Amino acid sequence: MAETTPATGKPQYGLATIVGFAVFFIIGLLTVSKDPLIPHLKGIFQLNYFQSNLIPFMFFLAYPIMGLPSARAIARFGYQGSMVLGLAVTGLGALLFVPASLAASYSMFLVALFILASGITLLQVAVNPYVASLGSPEHASSRLNLGQAINSVATTIGPPLAGILILSAKVPKPEEIARLGAQALQAYRTGILSKIMAPYTVIALAVFVLAFMISRIKLPKLAIEKTDKTPEPPLSAVFKYRHAVLGAVGIFAYVGAEVAIGGNLYKYLTLPEIGISGDKAAAMLVGFYWMGAMIGRFIGSAALRKASPSKALVLVSLGAILFVGTSMFTTGQVAMWSMIAVGLFNAIMFPTIFALGIAGMGHLTGKTSALISMAIVGGAIVPVALGAVADIPWIGLQKAFIVAVLCYVYIAYYGGSGYKPLKTVVPING
Repeated sequence: MAETTPATGKPQYGLATIVGFAVFFIIGLLTVSKDPLIPHLKGIFQLNYFQSNLIPFMFFLAYPIMGLPSARAIARFGYQGSMVLGLAVTGLGALLFVPASLAASYSMFLVALFILASGITLLQVAVNPYVASLGSPEHASSRLNLGQAINSVATTIGPPLAGILILSAKVPKPEEIARLGAQALQAYRTGILSKIMAPYTVIALAVFVLAFMISRIKLPKLAIEKTDKTPEPPLSAVFKYRHAVLGAVGIFAYVGAEVAIGGNLYKYLTLPEIGISGDKAAAMLVGFYWMGAMIGRFIGSAALRKASPSKALVLVSLGAILFVGTSMFTTGQVAMWSMIAVGLFNAIMFPTIFALGIAGMGHLTGKTSALISMAIVGGAIVPVALGAVADIPWIGLQKAFIVAVLCYVYIAYYGGSGYKPLKTVVPING
């Protein structure tokens, strides 16, 4: 159990909170680091929208595949050990960008992304319930919003930084690439992709150092952690609880919409009807999208200490629907800033849905976290669906964002009534 203060007897969670926030930062930085790769690799490998959206697809495919193994890792190693293991796997995935760049192989990039995302899956399954449990249950949503605000600091600085480091070399137009012979094309690709190796190598080393540091400190065990006397529950036990299952669907919708917008925002801003010229300029503007999420989460962390999380979720969902819809049917500055502003409305969605979904789940918290984290696969499926719709000639990218609107409609439903449990939840030691 956690150490307590001599005066009050209350648990001290300062160090554990710092560790949790550090993990949130790493998750955010690595999650958005893939976004600049979409337009970059799209040009280098001459991909269509569907093929280029396989990047987020492979990244988020790890969540349903690795979600249950992550829950088993938590049962065996605890939350601290699982965070260390997750960081180690994440660092390995980042290092694999080096051979992928040297080989100029798109398939190797996808494999590296999958391994990197497997580590992040374990981190998500461990850190969210861990931070949510560092204090009173009624403030769990507020704590997760603060953790996600730290995550958003990383997602804000990530795209501009990646734009500078990864997009520093200009990708030629398709007709210029077509004139290159097979040998010249492969040599060109290798030269361009060499710029990706350095930043991902630095990231890998930083992640390994953080894993080592966390392994050397003693973090408190929490009431939600499985004890030797507590039987290991099956994942199917979670399906008895409506609010948990519908919360997983909510995470699917939220992550899918956020990634579909963030991953396609570079290209969207450079459409003729929007009018932004150059990948670097678009990369900087995408930073404002993530900055909106960061600002909103800091505000939300304070506001949700008093406001109703469910009502706040309905409000921001309706705001996202309004602004995406505005962008779809306007052009120029109005369309640009309307879509960028959606980041602000996205801000509290993930931590609020997550907190509502795991509320009161006791020793099933780890399994519930696994189920909800598996639903992050929405970040793989929704962008690919949006890309397929965008490839339809009479629809195009701008109108394809109707896919994101449908996701926000469901989230509004979850905040309105879907979060309400229909039966008594599991006692902490039940």
